[in-house]
Amino acid sequence: MFGSLGDIFRLPDLKRRIFFTLFILFIFRLGAYIPSPGVDRAAMANLFASGGGIMDFLNLFSGGALSRFGIFSLGVAPYINSSIVMQLLVVIFPYLEKLQKDSADGHKKITQWTRYGAVLFAVVQAIGMTAWLGNLGIMQGGFFDWLLVVITLVAGSVAVMWLGEELTDHGIGNGISLLIFAGIVARIPEAILQTWSMVRLGSLSVIGLLLGIVLMVVVVAGCILLQEGQRRLPVQYAKRVVGNKIYGGQSTFIPLKVNQAGVIPIIFASSLLIFPYTIANYFSESSVGRFFSTIFAPNSFIYLVLYVALIIFFSYFYTAVVFNPTDIANNMKKYGGFILGIRPGQPTSDYITRVMERITLGGAVFLAAVALIPNVMSSVLRVNSFYFGGTAVLIVVGVAMDTINQIEAQLLMRHYDGIIRKSGGGKGLLRG
Repeated sequence: MFGSLGDIFRLPDLKRRIFFTLFILFIFRLGAYIPSPGVDRAAMANLFASGGGIMDFLNLFSGGALSRFGIFSLGVAPYINSSIVMQLLVVIFPYLEKLQKDSADGHKKITQWTRYGAVLFAVVQAIGMTAWLGNLGIMQGGFFDWLLVVITLVAGSVAVMWLGEELTDHGIGNGISLLIFAGIVARIPEAILQTWSMVRLGSLSVIGLLLGIVLMVVVVAGCILLQEGQRRLPVQYAKRVVGNKIYGGQSTFIPLKVNQAGVIPIIFASSLLIFPYTIANYFSESSVGRFFSTIFAPNSFIYLVLYVALIIFFSYFYTAVVFNPTDIANNMKKYGGFILGIRPGQPTSDYITRVMERITLGGAVFLAAVALIPNVMSSVLRVNSFYFGGTAVLIVVGVAMDTINQIEAQLLMRHYDGIIRKSGGGKGLLRG
C-alpha cells in the first residue's frame, strides 16, 4: 500500500491534482473561520449549544461555518438546490434535454443557468437566515447592516460554488462532495471531545458509547458493501469471421451497481429540505411561519417521512440520469453480444431496466435506513445528539471511496499497481 502511495507522487499530473485538491480544501476551511459582520459571537455560540439536532443538521453542510457565522455559512446548499431544480427541468422539458446531450455548448448553457439558480437560492437563503438571526436578537443594526450581511453570505456561497467547480476540473474527485466531506471530517475532533465530555458528565453511559461505536463500525461496513455491491449480468459475444480470423466468442458481464447514485440522494434530499426550513424561519413571527418551521424541523415525523421519500426518489432519478439501458443494449447488439435467454435489442433493454429497478430499490432503502440511524441512536441512547453514524458517515465513506477509485484509475491507466489491489494481496475490492 505504501509503495502504491509512493507511485502517486511519481506521476506529475496526478501529484499536481492532489496538491491542488488539498489547497482548495484549505481555502474552504479557512473561509469557515472568517466571520461575517454584525453578529454577536457569544449569542451565536449559545444558540448552537442549545440548538440540538436542528442546529447540528444545518451546520453539517457548511462544515461548521454556520456555528461561527463565517462567510461560507451557506456552504454548498444553494448550488445543490439549483442542481436539483435544473436536473428536474432537463427531464421535464425535451428542449433542455436535447440541449444538454447534443453539444458541448448546450452543456455549458445548462451549467451557466445552474450557476444563476445557485445565486438566486443563495439570496433567498441569506435573507431568511439574516431575518431569523435578527428575530432572535443575535444580529444587530439597521437595514444597511443586514444588507451587508446578505451580500457577504451570497458572495461566500458563490465563492464556494467556484471552489467546487475548480476542484472538479483540476483536482481529484467530485468538487462539491469533497467540500462537504472536508467539512464533516474537520468536525470529527470536536465530536470526539464532546462525546467524551458526555461520558464524563454521565449523560452518555459507557455501554451506550460502546453500542454507538459498534453501530458506527456496522454502518461503515454496510456503506462499503453498498458502494461496491453489484449485480453481474452474463453477456455472451457471438463469433465473427473476418477474412481468415475469428473474432468474439468470449463471455463477459455487465456490472450493475446496487447504489448507482452514490451519496447524491442523501445530499440532494438533505439540501432540498433545508430550503423550506430556512424560508419558514424568515416568517417565524407569524403563525404560518412557526407552523412550517415545526413541520420541516429535522427529527419531526413529517420531515423524516419526506426525507425517506426523497432519498428513494433521488436514487431512482439519478440512476435514470446516469444509466441508460437502451444505449447498453444497442452497443451489445452492434457487436454481437447478448444476455443468455434474452433477445437482443429492446427485450435486452427492458430486462436490464427491470433488474436495475429491483436492485436500486434495495440500495435506496438501505440509504434511507442509514440516514435515519442518528434518530434511532438518539432514542435508544437517550441523548440529544450523536455525531457518529447516519448521513455524515455515509457521505464520508462514499466520497472517500469515490476519490480512491479515481486515484486507482489514474494509476492503472499508467500501468502502476492500484492502491486497493496492492494492499489486498492481488484481488482487491475493485477487481472484476
